[in-house]
Amino acid sequence: MTLKPAVPFHALNEETGWEPVPGGAPGVEMKMLSGALDEEAKTGVRTRLIRFQPGAVAPAVFVHDYWEEVYLLSGVLVTGCDAEGKGGTAFEAPAYACRPPGTEHGPFTSEAGCSFFEIQYYIDGDG
Repeated sequence: MTLKPAVPFHALNEETGWEPVPGGAPGVEMKMLSGALDEEAKTGVRTRLIRFQPGAVAPAVFVHDYWEEVYLLSGVLVTGCDAEGKGGTAFEAPAYACRPPGTEHGPFTSEAGCSFFEIQYYIDGDG
């Protein structure tokens, strides 16, 4: 079974191809790299870049039924702040997190902005 098609090395334009994260907070954007995640069928894998514009706050606590791995590429991401972006714990790049299904995470903010590489996937039996 092929999870994703092959993607050869190619240049990435870091300025174009960004779009709002569906259901996400203002100033939080994604750039899809490969794959697809079907949350209804509980199958698939997706790889994408996420960036927080300076001052963006994602005020929600997130819980999902798929695995998520995050590698902070640049900037500082604050996790566990309140809905206004106050408090929390700051992590400076490079930093990494692995979240099994059902792991609560957030809210998040980044005063100066940040970007991270994210892989989300289902393993047989999840969900």
